[in-house]
Amino acid sequence: MGNLKKKRFAILIVILGLFVSAHGIQRVREERARKRETPQSQERREILQLNSARFMRTEAPRFAADQVLVRFKPKVSTQLVEGTLQFYGTETIKRIPRLDIYQVRIPAGISVEEMVSALRRNPDVDYAGPNYIARITATPNDTLFRYQYALNNTGQDFGAPGSPTGKAKADIRATSGWEETTGDPATIIAIIDSGIDFDHPDIKDKIVSGGRDFFNDDWEAVDDNGHGTFVAGIAAADTNNNEGIAGVAWNCMVLPVKVTDEEGLAYYADVISGIIWAADNGAHVINISLGGDAPDDDLRDALRYAYDKDIVVVASAGNDDDFVYYPAAYDAYCLAVAATDYNDIRTSWSCYGPEVDVAAPGDSVLSIVPTWYWEPEYLPYAFGDGTSASAPHVAGLAALLKSLKPWLSVDDIMNVIRYSADDVNSGEHSGRDDYIGYGRINMDKALVPIEITR
Repeated sequence: MGNLKKKRFAILIVILGLFVSAHGIQRVREERARKRETPQSQERREILQLNSARFMRTEAPRFAADQVLVRFKPKVSTQLVEGTLQFYGTETIKRIPRLDIYQVRIPAGISVEEMVSALRRNPDVDYAGPNYIARITATPNDTLFRYQYALNNTGQDFGAPGSPTGKAKADIRATSGWEETTGDPATIIAIIDSGIDFDHPDIKDKIVSGGRDFFNDDWEAVDDNGHGTFVAGIAAADTNNNEGIAGVAWNCMVLPVKVTDEEGLAYYADVISGIIWAADNGAHVINISLGGDAPDDDLRDALRYAYDKDIVVVASAGNDDDFVYYPAAYDAYCLAVAATDYNDIRTSWSCYGPEVDVAAPGDSVLSIVPTWYWEPEYLPYAFGDGTSASAPHVAGLAALLKSLKPWLSVDDIMNVIRYSADDVNSGEHSGRDDYIGYGRINMDKALVPIEITR
């Protein structure tokens, strides 16, 4: 381990200058000016109008309390169908043609679950199930959500005036994915990075503890660089709180682990220590948005340690348009994440290689920065570029999967994320390739209510 102290590497903020984006600065300035010029009552109206057609209905039931859908086997006669439905005391509401599905009302005094169970035991029934309720896609009320194309890309203007608008649906399908789950506060994402700003209003209530600072050898992982705060915001910013941005994992918590100095440089030894400490202190997912160009057996073994404890590790591939950085290159024990842009195209600088598993938006991504980062007249938010921004989208998805199906193993979660991705570069590289792996992640497909046995 002594030799490791000689090995330093730059995290991705240093490689790309993650935050300093002219259109990002302009946008936060405009947002601050708008707030100064808009009376409070008008601001409330404007925020409400953002979601006036897509408000949340999380308290609604999942299915109709007095109906089921049933389909009979093809050879069952209409007369037998009608007799069977009458036998169970149901009333036909309508028949859906082509698929021969009957929407029926069940008698009082019997639950949907009981009726479905009874119908499924009938040898003439091909399928029976609840009449599930489809909701308008969940959209949080965070004031800057409209600029987060990575989560919901409608082709909107997300940068300064005149900036590209992007392509509709070039996003990770977050809003429809949130219909399945917004996460569990018991699920913890460790952010191994430069620390987190404990005072930022969009993250302060999501931090489980003071964390651990391995660079300064203390127990307060305070961010003196900005990168870690930015990464944490993408993964799990406080969401649906009428403020700022939305995080991928709304309700999941974050554990800060500081391993870098104020310049964004880290020792491998501190990264290794950070991984092991996070694994031993409640993390279910570990995000590592940093990388070095040197392989190291101890770093690999730290990843294996977390993997053996059933922890999903997500790491950024790098920003040099070259080979995949470490630890992401240790693909057997983590998910290596490349970057796409607002048109679902791999960015020109995203690292590539056989280790790449998936991609996520990493170009002009909006997130939080420490409250000290800008002058007081500017909002503590910024646009940034880098696979540093791509990885926490995947970490957030992994946390949602862990929340929704806690019995899944690390391999199960990694494979769900891989195999549910959209092959957005299939025109050039059909199937899994070295540039974006299996594709750009798709939360909707990853979180669909399919049954995976224990």
